[in-house]
Amino acid sequence: MEIYLLRHGIAEPQRAGRADSERKLTEEGREKLRLVLARARGAGVAPSLILASPFIRAVQTAEVAAQALGYTGEIEKTDALVPSSSSRQVWRLLRSRAEETAVLLSGHEPLLGETASYLVGSSRVCFDLKKGALLRIDVDEFPTEPCGVLQWLLTPKLAAARP
Repeated sequence: MEIYLLRHGIAEPQRAGRADSERKLTEEGREKLRLVLARARGAGVAPSLILASPFIRAVQTAEVAAQALGYTGEIEKTDALVPSSSSRQVWRLLRSRAEETAVLLSGHEPLLGETASYLVGSSRVCFDLKKGALLRIDVDEFPTEPCGVLQWLLTPKLAAARP
């Protein structure tokens, strides 16, 4: 399975009296996501399933990804991707969807960075996914503990660079 971890794009700042889960993407955040996802599509990224945190900015990020990557399925919201979740919960979710060929997860830091470390089998490796960054890890088997292989990490800054 190809596992794509996509951190949500730049979102509105936190405001008093408004839940963090209600923050929306900014236009700048959408533009940077589109750059990353256009490069990803050019590299052949084609998810068979998109899962998202139910937080608005993560759902909007998943919607941008679906459009950019030609995904026509339904985006599934899951509490396994909320900021307070754990990498073990994400792994259990992935194991339950082992029949999928390529899964894109739209979520938050530090959960996605911790999940990347967990998926490659190391608590000593640190991943810092910038807003709008996309990371690919491949997993061939689904034992109790994962043993994935990091394939690449694409940041908005790298996606915007000229070849």
